[in-house]
Amino acid sequence: MSCSRRTLLKNTVKGAIVASLPISAFRLLSPAELKAAIGDEKVRWGFVVDTTKCVGCGFCVKACKKENEIPYDAPITRTWVERYVVTRDEKVHADSPMGARDGFTSARIDEETMESGGEHTAEIEPAEIAKAFFVPKLCNQCEKPACVQVCPVGATYQTADGVVLIDRTWCIGCGYCVMACPYGVRFFHPKYKVADKCNFCYHRISKGLKTACVQACPFGARQIGNLRDPDDPVTQTIMNERVSVLKDEYGTKPQVFYLGLDYTVK
Repeated sequence: MSCSRRTLLKNTVKGAIVASLPISAFRLLSPAELKAAIGDEKVRWGFVVDTTKCVGCGFCVKACKKENEIPYDAPITRTWVERYVVTRDEKVHADSPMGARDGFTSARIDEETMESGGEHTAEIEPAEIAKAFFVPKLCNQCEKPACVQVCPVGATYQTADGVVLIDRTWCIGCGYCVMACPYGVRFFHPKYKVADKCNFCYHRISKGLKTACVQACPFGARQIGNLRDPDDPVTQTIMNERVSVLKDEYGTKPQVFYLGLDYTVK
């Protein structure tokens, strides 16, 4: 891993991917594109999120916080769940109170946790709802990660099996990676004062274990697997189902694939 960081130091600050691009959720990926993304390495970790199975219980968020030393009462999470409510007039309401750590216990939509421009609570009559659903989010472990490109000291780096990690002993807390990420998955750890994010529970998957969130999900909405293995259930899913990724237009090539993702999700 240190070798990877030294290589990155020779190629620092190539420019952020994030620019003035239109914000849209996704497009469906073809099998040919997926095969091209898989490459030749023996292991390439990928993730599948089935939005049709998520019930917004928050078990995944709790498990992640406990596993990865994220303060339980802090409004930061490595993974979170968003609730979307689309009304009959086509307005989209979304929130994620405390990252959905405790699930969704109220019908009120607290939109201050999303990019609503300020505090706003929406109370929506059931008759006005056209559709409602939950969307889990986490680091997309991009094939071309913007965060790696902008880190000036190589603290953020990518392993041979595709996982983007952060070396806390190298991070200087400049925040470049936080600003560069198109998906808003990075934050500053309140204890260690360095950048933090989901790392696919690398300490677990490298030992043959599942991630904490996958293990905690009682409905199978989350799966992690080796995209290099054609028989892996995750590989089978992305090759045979209609999957999509978030913000494909940024060109980062996310390795978190979604089933049943609604077009209103950003």
